[in-house]
Order: sequence, then structure tokens, then C-alpha cells
Amino acid sequence: MKPLPLHYQYLIGFILIALMIATREYHFASLHSLPGASWAVFFLAGLYLRSSWSLPGFLALTWILDSSAYFTVAESEFCLTTAYAFLLPAYSALWAAGRWFATHYQFSWRAWMPLSFSLLIGAMLCELFSSGGFYFFSGQFTETNFAEFWQRELYYFPLYLQSLLFYVSTAAAIHIPLALIHQSRYPRNNAISQYQ
Repeated sequence: MKPLPLHYQYLIGFILIALMIATREYHFASLHSLPGASWAVFFLAGLYLRSSWSLPGFLALTWILDSSAYFTVAESEFCLTTAYAFLLPAYSALWAAGRWFATHYQFSWRAWMPLSFSLLIGAMLCELFSSGGFYFFSGQFTETNFAEFWQRELYYFPLYLQSLLFYVSTAAAIHIPLALIHQSRYPRNNAISQYQ
């Protein structure tokens, strides 16, 4: 994907920040019906934002939101353990999956294959690091074993995947018409860019 103009990247970055704040658990009780957008935010940041600083920026935002919840919401201390460090590679995997898809993107139906591949691999790695790290290293479970972990994955992973697909599908529903409008307004630039 050709990098978007900087002002569009700023707009997308602002939208992703707002989405993260609005849907991060424990922050806005009135928005609890919205599924958590963290996974999608990291994937979309990797896809649309060209600066490598977007990754540490969103990791810092996640930590700030979770730390503020730690001091204001009693239940949040359950999640903030030494295993919290596993969120670094978990979210980084999704960001890298978005970055990989950006290099394989073309405005064509053929884009669905690399998009599906990047979403699935990114989500699986994220889940392995985040849930696996929490289950085996948080100290919240007295006895851990792979059979129980697998049972937990069968329940939780589809829920996280569903949220990821919801937000990425919403982004695609916005992206596709805007790309069509751009192509109709600048057909010469699109024809030239196909050969670059």
C-alpha cells in the first residue's frame, strides 16, 4: 500500500487512539457493549500508520490506560501481573501483521487472501503470547496444564477473533468506498502507480 498523506495518517491515528480509550476495559461503563478494539487498533496502526513510532506509542497508551484502571478499579489488579509483559510481543505481532499486509496490499479482490492470512497469523500469535503468558506466568492459576489451556482457548479465542474481525471489517467498509472515490477522481495517477 502506498503511504497515505500525513494528514490522513494523523486522522486515522486520532481515531485509533479514541477507539482504544473508548473500548479499553474498565474505562467507560456506558460503552461496555462495544467489543474491545485493542487487537484491531494494533493491526490497523501497522497497516495505515507509516511511522515505526506508532507501535511504542500505542503500547504506551495501553499501559497508561491499564495503569490508571489499576488505581481506580479493584478488579483490574487481577490482570496486572508479571505476565503483563507478554502483551508487548502479543500486540507487536498484530502490528507486524498489519505492516506485512500493507506491503502485500493491492486494491483488488485478491487482497482478501493476504489480509486473511495476516489477520489469522497475527491473531494466533497475539493470543498465544497474551493468554498463554497470562495463564502460565501470572500466578493467578494454582495448577496449569496444556489441556486446560486448550479448553480456555476454545472458549476465549473465538471471542477475541470476532472483535478483531468486527473492527477490521468496519475499517474495510470505510476504506473500500474511499479508495473507489479516489480511483474515479485520479484515474491517471492510479494507472501510473500500477507500473511503479
